Amino acid sequence: MTSGFPKTPRLSFPRWQGFPNLPVMDRYIATELIPPFLFGVGAFSSLGVSIDALFELIRRVTESGLPISVAVQVLLLKFPQFIAYAFPMSILLANLMTYSRLSSDSELTALKACGVSVYRMILPALLVCLLVTGLTFAFNELIVPSANYQATLTLARALNDEDPSFQERNILYQEFRQEEVDGEKEDTLSRLFYAKEFDGERMRGLTILDFSQEGLNQIVSAKSATWNGSEKAWDFRNGTIYVVSPDGSFRNIVKFEEQQLKLPRGPLDLASQPRDYDEMNIAQSLEYLELLQQSGSEDKIQKLKVRIQQRYALPFVCVAFGLVGAALGSRLDRGGRSTSFAISLVIIFTYYLLTVIFGSIAQLGMITPFLGAWLPNIFGLTAAFLLLARSSR
Repeated sequence: MTSGFPKTPRLSFPRWQGFPNLPVMDRYIATELIPPFLFGVGAFSSLGVSIDALFELIRRVTESGLPISVAVQVLLLKFPQFIAYAFPMSILLANLMTYSRLSSDSELTALKACGVSVYRMILPALLVCLLVTGLTFAFNELIVPSANYQATLTLARALNDEDPSFQERNILYQEFRQEEVDGEKEDTLSRLFYAKEFDGERMRGLTILDFSQEGLNQIVSAKSATWNGSEKAWDFRNGTIYVVSPDGSFRNIVKFEEQQLKLPRGPLDLASQPRDYDEMNIAQSLEYLELLQQSGSEDKIQKLKVRIQQRYALPFVCVAFGLVGAALGSRLDRGGRSTSFAISLVIIFTYYLLTVIFGSIAQLGMITPFLGAWLPNIFGLTAAFLLLARSSR
């Protein structure tokens, strides 16, 4: 016997191919997160590239005669960096908008009445945040550095500045060898390479202290030197070689106009590092850090260490932002896109302000690079858990 009531249509949600057994509530909330997330990616990345790159390119088009086609190409190459920056902001906006809508429509209240805890409601948001974290990390490592580097090269070629002149001053490179002292291996200074300046092709004002030979030290002084790639050696010009005996007296003095010495290429790699911090991934940054550690430049070493840690930390802000957004959104009974967008901007500004402050403190050596990069994330996660604890009462 059938009743006279009309059959209630069954709600259907997309069955995600990779997650066929995902519960209906999780699929529903995750699906609701996608449109505002995509909206945020478009809005935040467009806003960022307009402020940072567009105005500068317009100035170069009008003042330097940069072709518009090249300006558009550079603009497109700059987009991946701002898309990566937009991912954390967008996940914050998406969670705020989604959970505030669910709260205003009393859907969260209905779920609580069915015995679903706040922490269980947040679970789908957390899963989406973790996916976006991986996506952000992949963008920052695989796409952003090479795109930024290509943008720099494209702009340089268009302005007839493919090999831009630059001057690196006070290049100091140390080479070590391992020696056994009292039964233990220790690093001992083998050579000390100093150049007053590097103009992109030629080192000038060089002094090399060579301790590589037992019982014999050499001092090489030269006006200039260039790297000979075919011979894998340095071509020195207009210099003097001082051979020093163990007692400190000069054994021999040799003046030369041209002299080739088999010395490492490291000083050239250190002085001619062509990429900015935003044009290197973590692996390239670690290689450059190894070179910097040979130079003894503590300021540059500390700055690079902070930047490397920030590259690790940035993707994980998606988790902090997502949890804060979900916790705040679940407490907003009324709020549209404008309210969520305004709250997002305040949180984003606060986070990046903390990033700049703690990063600067870490560069000064007052805290470790790890703390300088991760403290903003720790504060964000702490705020999220406090908000969730209050919502669960």
